Amino acid sequence: MFFNKNKTEKFKEQPLGYWEAESYMQVVPENPSQELLDSVCERVAKIEGVTIIEEHKLTENEPGKIKLSYEKEEYVIGYYPSKFSVPEMYLNKNYYFSEDELKKLKNANTSLTIFMKFNQDSKKSYHLQLKIAVAMIPNLLGVMDESAEKIMPPSWVKMTADSKVLPGSNDLFTVQAVSGDKGEVWLHTHGLCRCGLTELEILQSDKDNYNNHYHLIATFASYLIDKKENNPKSAYIGLLSNKQPVVATYISWTNGLSEYKNLKLGNISDRKDGHNSKTSIIFVYKSEEDEKQGKFTKVSEFNDKWGDNPIFFISNEETARMKQLAEERFDFVKKASAEKENKITLKIGLPIDDENNYEHIWFECIAFEGDKFKAKLLQEPYQVKGIHEGDENWYTVQDVTDWVIYTPHFAVNPGNVYVLK
Repeated sequence: MFFNKNKTEKFKEQPLGYWEAESYMQVVPENPSQELLDSVCERVAKIEGVTIIEEHKLTENEPGKIKLSYEKEEYVIGYYPSKFSVPEMYLNKNYYFSEDELKKLKNANTSLTIFMKFNQDSKKSYHLQLKIAVAMIPNLLGVMDESAEKIMPPSWVKMTADSKVLPGSNDLFTVQAVSGDKGEVWLHTHGLCRCGLTELEILQSDKDNYNNHYHLIATFASYLIDKKENNPKSAYIGLLSNKQPVVATYISWTNGLSEYKNLKLGNISDRKDGHNSKTSIIFVYKSEEDEKQGKFTKVSEFNDKWGDNPIFFISNEETARMKQLAEERFDFVKKASAEKENKITLKIGLPIDDENNYEHIWFECIAFEGDKFKAKLLQEPYQVKGIHEGDENWYTVQDVTDWVIYTPHFAVNPGNVYVLK
């Protein structure tokens, strides 16, 4: 039984699925062969920083296992050959595949499943799993992240695996939106359980508000990954247009579901085959006093307060990572600036007066001169004094925390610059 009815409904949390307890990925080879399968351990041993401790060969009845050390931590990697087919819904996850890549991927029918339990640092574990995927199957057509329900193209996987910078926290999960006949939307994540966290949900969203709700759930999920060591239960993650703080918290679905009446999506009948293990519903606090008293509010009750320009914060950890990636791949910006049809915007960190902190604001790149570039401020700062929209100044790559190249065909940033490879 899922629940019993007394005075109120009581719901029971189900055990984690295998794809939630550990991270599961299917690596799709272009040219599968027994020889490729027989030599996976030798290639894994060549990954920089990896030392093989113990190996158990793949058999007909048991998956292969590799116990290894990577950057002073031990991991156990499992692998086995598996059948493969492309779930169409997994492809629509903000990754770009060429027509040739898609054709080959859709024609593929075999893969190598790689699974592992994440250590405390989820981003480091995820990065290692990508490195192992590339090492085991160098000629890969793509990687299906079963735990996050998405497929990544080969160029992204290889570029991310080769980078000195860890993947972003948002690379570790996806946010899915399920819509109903009457406009109700149910947002939920996939991929957080393998990080030792709870999946997150927003109930009773709708077509007018789901975009803001998407950013809320994604921002909160990224925050929880970055702050996992402190086990946060709530977070100040944004500002409404009227400067009201957005403070999010989460309640296990087994307790939070009772707060919703006449729920069209995400109700108990929608949880018979999934979304019934470690997943939690996001709520918000309207005030500091509400937070102190544990008085939470449904996200949908904020629908008339978002306005046109809510702000969602990025953690200091993610800001530092984005800056490292923007610097590591800044040569793409210099090269793109030589093409007149390209427009380049750069996010620059400006120091906030009287605080050891920065406001990160978008500029338009006007010109390069050696290692410097001139840029024009595209928006009015919230907290930085003495500079205004339209002002121009000279900066260096050390000031940049993010960038976007707008080509005639698509927009490119440090995270998706693989499309230019």
